[in-house]
Amino acid sequence: MAMGTDTTSSGVRRRGNGHRQGRRRKPMSEINVTPFVDVMLVLLIIFMVAAPLLTVGVPIDLPETEASALNSETQPITVSVNESGEIFLQETAIPLDEIVPKLQAIATTGYQERIYVRGDRNADYGTVMRVMARISSAGYKNLGLVTLQEQDG
Repeated sequence: MAMGTDTTSSGVRRRGNGHRQGRRRKPMSEINVTPFVDVMLVLLIIFMVAAPLLTVGVPIDLPETEASALNSETQPITVSVNESGEIFLQETAIPLDEIVPKLQAIATTGYQERIYVRGDRNADYGTVMRVMARISSAGYKNLGLVTLQEQDG
């Protein structure tokens, strides 16, 4: 009796543990998640860095105050006045007379829509006030002025 050889009922000799010679290995059925996690972490970091840069594209030098930041769940409408007195609704330049019709067209919650007014620190105070007066006289009462928080030191 020899070890490792076996004869079946058909007379065919088998070797070792009953497997045919030349048979391929069974494919691995496990998923390697390490590369997937690495890619997802890189994407997370990219989006965390890029998200604050996508808010409003009009360059404004905002004044600083001691007020705390507001917590808002929805994306507010932003009206900006730059140093030269140009008025922007989100990122589009518009004349003063078109502010109210454009706001009425894009406001999703009507006159309860939150509208932020961003005025450059060197902008004409009268221009910023005219913009706010137009928005307020149209019926929008949820206005806010955007500033930067003061830095200690």
